[in-house]
Amino acid sequence: MENFQVKDIKLAPQGHLQIEWAAKHMPVLNIIKQRFEKEKPLKDQTLAACLHVTKETAVLIEVLIAGGAKVALCGSNPLSTQDDVAAALADSGVHVFAWRGQNTEDYYRCIEKVLEYSPTITMDDGADVVGMLHSKRQDLIKNIKGGSEETTTGVVRLKAMEQDGSLKYPIVAVNEALTKYLFDNRYGTGQSTIDGILRATSVLLAGKNFVVGGYGWCSRGIAMRAQGLGANVIVTEVQPTRALEAVMNGLRVMPMSEAAVIGDIFATATGDIHVLRKEHFEVMKDGAIMCNSGHFNVEINIPELESLSTSHRTMRSNMEEYTLKNGRHLYLLAEGRLVNLAAAEGHPSEVMDMSFANQALCAEYITKSDKLETKVYVVPQDIDEKIAELKLQTMGIKIDELTEEQKKYLSTWEMGTT
Repeated sequence: MENFQVKDIKLAPQGHLQIEWAAKHMPVLNIIKQRFEKEKPLKDQTLAACLHVTKETAVLIEVLIAGGAKVALCGSNPLSTQDDVAAALADSGVHVFAWRGQNTEDYYRCIEKVLEYSPTITMDDGADVVGMLHSKRQDLIKNIKGGSEETTTGVVRLKAMEQDGSLKYPIVAVNEALTKYLFDNRYGTGQSTIDGILRATSVLLAGKNFVVGGYGWCSRGIAMRAQGLGANVIVTEVQPTRALEAVMNGLRVMPMSEAAVIGDIFATATGDIHVLRKEHFEVMKDGAIMCNSGHFNVEINIPELESLSTSHRTMRSNMEEYTLKNGRHLYLLAEGRLVNLAAAEGHPSEVMDMSFANQALCAEYITKSDKLETKVYVVPQDIDEKIAELKLQTMGIKIDELTEEQKKYLSTWEMGTT
């Protein structure tokens, strides 16, 4: 059995520096690591992780190993792996199977490699490990205590599995923690998506019509940051309450069919397929730029874009120019995959500090739980609040505490208006 498979092990020295830099900005995980080193709460556990192989993920892996876990890691996106980080992890003895630019066959083979280690806990970003266990490796499920899921798209898939009765082991939906989605999804996705667009294109955002597909937490973050840079933000939505919220936040809301005509830059983050498709490509401006920050590369219908094109070429790193039959040019970033990870470095370490603290503590929670039902769980409130407390502590911020009188007032109905 192979111990690791990376692009170039000689990249390890630079990867170690990247991991060191990330760790300096992830103080909550550092506190957890110190406790894990003493208590070894993950002793005898084998963790199969399918995550974006970034410097922040490497810090998480080090924490899990400090807790006593054996870890096997593969990438959760063909373009998000940072090859120097993967090399550094391999150099440290981690069973890592990931490199940037994998084809589909490579991607799923790496998941199979990770599962060869017979995991007791799974850690997913998109539910692909869960999917393979349930479709091809059901023989391994009997050994699994539980799993965790990092992203909105994965949670949607897992809840669908729970609803139709196909889910065969418990999952903790890390994405549903307040200390995850309020910060990672909003501030992390917002900043890193803009970072990816700027690295791929170097265009000015001020004055541009910037169309955001969806208005969930990730899309809120993208819209907020684009607006902050002076873009004219347009939101498309299918849910009336989210559309109303976008309007109340000072944004324009309209159907994509209308936005497609006037948009300069399009960013999708819905978790659904074909948000941008043939009918939109046909009316887009010459020079329109498209990208995606949803988990899978299905939000932009690339086959339909190709069918409308006479040719395409790479203009810049992570930017493809499609020449349409009518002579117009459309630009697709990062092959329609996660632009914030493929064209930039993903979320800042400071925000992943909380997300991955949830992952580490949920792995401990799964290990210590005698018996969890086969369903999708929310992160326990005490874990969520503890992470927020630790984050504030590391930032040097203090907050108030309720007085005994205030606690009493909140716990009774008898102390009403006097």
